[in-house]
Amino acid sequence: MPEDTDTDWRLPDTVDGRSATIGAVLLVALVAAAAWYFRPWLQGLVYLVYSTPIVVVAVVVTALIYLALVRSGVPVGVNAAGVTFVAILIVGSGVGGLLADETLGTRTMVDATETSNLSEVDADRPRIVTQSVSQRYASNTLNFPQYRLAGSDITVHNGTPHWSYALAPDGTWNHFTKQQHGTVMVDMTRQNTRTKTFTGDLEKGIGTSFYNNYKWHVIKNGEFLVNYQDPFMVVHDDEQYVAVPYTKPTFHWTPLPYTTPEWGGVVLVDEDGNVEDLSPSAARAHPVLDEQKLYPFSLARQRVASTKYRNGILNTFTSHEDEIELAPVPGDNNDQPFAVFTEDGPELLVAVEPYGDAQGLKEVWTVDGRTGEYSRYSPEQSLFGPRKATDYVRQAARTTDWNRFVPSEPIPVVVDGTLYWEVRVVPEDSSGIAYIAFVDAESSDVVEVDESDAVRAFLRGESVPDANATDGGDERDPAMVVQRVAENGTVLDTLEIFDDESIEIRRGNETASGR
Repeated sequence: MPEDTDTDWRLPDTVDGRSATIGAVLLVALVAAAAWYFRPWLQGLVYLVYSTPIVVVAVVVTALIYLALVRSGVPVGVNAAGVTFVAILIVGSGVGGLLADETLGTRTMVDATETSNLSEVDADRPRIVTQSVSQRYASNTLNFPQYRLAGSDITVHNGTPHWSYALAPDGTWNHFTKQQHGTVMVDMTRQNTRTKTFTGDLEKGIGTSFYNNYKWHVIKNGEFLVNYQDPFMVVHDDEQYVAVPYTKPTFHWTPLPYTTPEWGGVVLVDEDGNVEDLSPSAARAHPVLDEQKLYPFSLARQRVASTKYRNGILNTFTSHEDEIELAPVPGDNNDQPFAVFTEDGPELLVAVEPYGDAQGLKEVWTVDGRTGEYSRYSPEQSLFGPRKATDYVRQAARTTDWNRFVPSEPIPVVVDGTLYWEVRVVPEDSSGIAYIAFVDAESSDVVEVDESDAVRAFLRGESVPDANATDGGDERDPAMVVQRVAENGTVLDTLEIFDDESIEIRRGNETASGR
């Protein structure tokens, strides 16, 4: 019988090598395909590296140092190279950030137009409802159990400014199975609730899962190496649109590479998911975006804040000559800039104070909401800023319980050439607008009005009754303040009760004696 022998089957080395190569190529192709499909998830990281060229410098310098040490026979580990890279990146990013701020601030100062006065406010389009109150109003009228409010921005509809929100899916199941269902708008020019709801599913909307999301779609079909800002809803001819302003980097190469942002344009997404990438001039000419403010809020804030470096980086660490800082304002998470509709159109306003403890008004910066043009108003006389304005409101209101109410969103408005701070006083739960106080920025006189029509009258320069005044000139402190409050929390009326007065409560069908 033939002798049994065990045969060890083994592929030739050439076959093994070819299989490994094919496997590696397939793996790389698979990873590349996955990265390409899911590129919207990687966009933030890619843009960060792209707009921070110091990263490339850190890699190159680290590699050169590593190779030089290795060739010199110095033992260097990977960990040491990593530490070197991180150290160079941190130092380079810090220096590059200061250079970027100084460049941006200097450019903003050069680009800005010096003005001796601010634009008169549009009395027919006052900013009355604050952001927090608008969200409460919109929530109170929401009757879609499967949807929630998402986003918050300012939109003009039929010539009237509104706070706009997206109807986004609510809950995990709905998040993955439903689309944005519509748009909710709250009239910001009326003290009481006036809400509009536009329904209709959007193919690519706000607050949805990634495959139904506007940003996923925009990044795949629009610019990749840009910084997309917060979206806002627009309703035009009964069709809903998502508008997304964006910025792009400008590169500077000396003495270190760094970038500064500039307005790149606006992306417009319609209900069917069609994407239009519009330059700033094309956005202004687009009928859907007529009257809308288009310039990014964050860019306006960043550029104005960077003017603190107007006298150089060293000045901000030493003498602080002519240095400014953005005025901190109460606004329930809504900070400057504030959009105000003036006789010249929508403007973004930023009030700045001198550096340090001073609370006077140093400058008011205005940014044209449609063109992005900057103007700088420096008052010749001493005026106080928004922080001090809220203090004067507290001092003037004898009957307001400041444990329950807060001054919010002080914005500069000009009436007949006089600068006022318009301060909205709202309950802590943002259930409505109690009243609006106008504070003269020079004299500190406070005028309180509690009706929308009175606000318009004041902005037109007409005399209005002071909501804090009493008919009989009684200057006593009331023993009790009774407020009539609507179902949605809006304060409808206020009644002061003094020590020599009593309260009688009866139903509408009862006599005065309660029978």
